[in-house]
Amino acid sequence: MLTIEQAIAAFGVDVDEHLDRQAEIPVLSGLQFQGDVAVVPVTREPVRTPIPASGVPVVRGQAQANTHLLVADGKAFFTPDRSSGTLVLGVLTVEEGATAYLAHPEHAFTGIAPGTYELRRQREQADQVRLVAD
Repeated sequence: MLTIEQAIAAFGVDVDEHLDRQAEIPVLSGLQFQGDVAVVPVTREPVRTPIPASGVPVVRGQAQANTHLLVADGKAFFTPDRSSGTLVLGVLTVEEGATAYLAHPEHAFTGIAPGTYELRRQREQADQVRLVAD
C-alpha cells in the first residue's frame, strides 16, 4: 500500500496540508465514494483505453481546482461515457497487479483494486433533484 506522501510523489497531485501524509491508502474492490464520485463494481466487458501517465480528469472542479483525477500504477483503462442525462462518468478496468487511484486535493487518494467499475456522479433530492456538490 502507498502512503499519501508516496502517492503525491508518484502522481504529482498535492493534497490539503491537514491530511496525514504518512497514512496508508486502502485499496478496495467494493463500492466506494470520494466526495461526489462513486466507484461501483460492475460485470461488463473490460475497457481498453489506457489511462495516460498524466491521468484522466473524471470530474473537474470549479476553475479547474478540486478536480477528481484518475491515475494508475500499472495497467488500467478508462473510457468516458459522454451520454447526456446519465450519472455514469465512464468505465474503469484495472488489470491484475495494478491499482488505480482517484486523486483529489481535499479527499487525498482512493485506491481501486483490479476489476471493472463504473464511475458515477451522485445526485440528491432536495427541493429538486441535483448533482451532489463536492
